[in-house]
Amino acid sequence: MDQFFEDFPAPKDFQATCERVTKFVEHHQSTKKSVVLVTSGGTAVPIESRTVRFIDNFSTGTRGAASTEYFLAEDYAVIFLQRSKSAKPFLRHFPDESLFDLFTLTTEDDSDAASVQVNPSHRVKVCQLVKARQEALSSNSLLIIPFFSLQDYLYLLRGISEALSLLRHSAMIFLAAAVSDFYIPRDELPEHKLQSSHGPPQIKLSAVPKMLVFLIHHWAPEAFVVSFKLETDPKLLIGKSRKALETNKHQVVVANILEQRRKMVTLVTPDSETNIVLSDEQLHAGKEVEEPLVANLVSRHATFIQDNEGR
Repeated sequence: MDQFFEDFPAPKDFQATCERVTKFVEHHQSTKKSVVLVTSGGTAVPIESRTVRFIDNFSTGTRGAASTEYFLAEDYAVIFLQRSKSAKPFLRHFPDESLFDLFTLTTEDDSDAASVQVNPSHRVKVCQLVKARQEALSSNSLLIIPFFSLQDYLYLLRGISEALSLLRHSAMIFLAAAVSDFYIPRDELPEHKLQSSHGPPQIKLSAVPKMLVFLIHHWAPEAFVVSFKLETDPKLLIGKSRKALETNKHQVVVANILEQRRKMVTLVTPDSETNIVLSDEQLHAGKEVEEPLVANLVSRHATFIQDNEGR
């Protein structure tokens, strides 16, 4: 892991961002509020030093953004480490293509004056979301930090986790981001844009260092850590989740199957497996699996804090 950080420069304004995070953490240390780091969205892997093209994944950040809203509702402060332009808490409810459906245009009969009003069918929801967002920001309970590339993500994850270590057991780290497994070392990246006239490029990928070990044992060793395991083969899911727990010695793996991830997740701990499942009726009514997932994790975190008091 150290070699990875030596190979790549820190992201722009990295020190200033770390200072913002430290102030945020210190503020909530004084208020005795638990803080969760939610990572969200996918990490881009550049294939050129002066990046034009990159390798990406399908993650839109919906799970992280939704979970952030539910953590805020549970009175947590949230550091939201978010892939640039992926889903954001509260704003995620208003996708670009339906934004104008929220409003109606009214005009005066005898003038060109016009005004825009929230469509009555959306008014209650819009007011609730605006109020929740304003409360989160005015209470300094939400800090949003964007990233783009894999290397930016890992730098920021390390810096934020180290700041969170001040909170010891009151910190939770919720690793919902879809982190690339492979990358191109810096000294193997071409400086300029790859030219199509040169034919198909031969790209050799290297394995990304296993950052979870460093996070758990070095960056934030007393935090409550939640990792995610996504598979397409149900037969592999629980076994690989248990292997991750045994290898990394953290608290929870949230296991999910790609096609069922909006409806069902399984919380795997060293001594239990807990399914959280939504019915078709609940899904149709707009309920999200992140709500009971976050409630379950908050309860587990409270027990974790109590069990570790005085240590």
